[in-house]
Amino acid sequence: MNLFELYNVLKDGQKGRNNFLVTVIQGNGTGSRYFLADGEVKAQCGSGDIETERLRELVQPGESGIAEADGRRLFVESLKQPAHLVICGAGHVAQQVILLAGKVGFTVTVLEDRVSFAGEALRAGADQVICDSFENALKQIPGSEDTYFLIVTRGHRYDRVCLEAILKKPYAYVGMMASRGRSALLKKQMEEDGFDRKVLDEIHTPVGLDIHAETPEEIAVSIVAELIMVKNSIKKTGGYDKELLACLTGESYPEQKKALATIVARQGSAPREIGTKMAVLSDGRIVGTIGGGCMESRIRNQCLHMLKEENPQSRLVLEDMSGQEAEEEGLVCGGRIRVFLEVL
Repeated sequence: MNLFELYNVLKDGQKGRNNFLVTVIQGNGTGSRYFLADGEVKAQCGSGDIETERLRELVQPGESGIAEADGRRLFVESLKQPAHLVICGAGHVAQQVILLAGKVGFTVTVLEDRVSFAGEALRAGADQVICDSFENALKQIPGSEDTYFLIVTRGHRYDRVCLEAILKKPYAYVGMMASRGRSALLKKQMEEDGFDRKVLDEIHTPVGLDIHAETPEEIAVSIVAELIMVKNSIKKTGGYDKELLACLTGESYPEQKKALATIVARQGSAPREIGTKMAVLSDGRIVGTIGGGCMESRIRNQCLHMLKEENPQSRLVLEDMSGQEAEEEGLVCGGRIRVFLEVL
């Protein structure tokens, strides 16, 4: 299996709960990859000489990072599922949330029982709209550890219908737009009907970060900011958005040679987390970013040189961003990162 085929398997298997990508970054078989889902090797490319049991030991739940095995250095990525935002309701606030959430990487599904508002959700850019009663629509949403539910319906009775269905599913986040008084009353009623008070108190309501938002646009900013805060607190890597995966699978830019830069370790206040990736095309364009500034420019230039080499060898490089350089670049951060560079 070649690398493009492996990334296609990874793309198709993204909805699995326990996905890992193990990459040999130094030593015998550098560049070899193993994609595991729930402890099973689903795809591999390269030398393929690491035993399955050894791989299972490496992919125990935990943060992504560098591991050692058989004299080799491996980058073990615990992969997030694509963040899925399910919005119950398609009113004015929801429409603004759709616009913002899509820009920061959420796949957005909207549930709405009014045809005209369902159409507005589509025009705002929702990936999927289910026009049905909230009760029926939620039956079509299984939920997962990377599913984020936002309740912004037009009435108290619809909030309860949505909450009762959602709290029976797996989820990463539940937010509900309501006043403190309305939230307290609904929680009290649901507790009296047998719902766990602790679970009810974990609902984000009033929803959004407290930035004194007033307009639908401002409220949407506060909600999406809270979604980002919760999403990024999960210590898995999220380096494969739609655009990057399309590049890595050859779906986009098929005529271009490509190099991939992946942050595999970091110290200090480097601007991006481990697992962050950037593809560099042979014509100089980039897909993704690993932090910008002079550091990213140097990495891009190294990738371009590798793309011109007859037999390019994968390599680990160290970037040390001094406080002075970071300040000059406007990054207000420094730190050191190790980046794995390879030609695909």
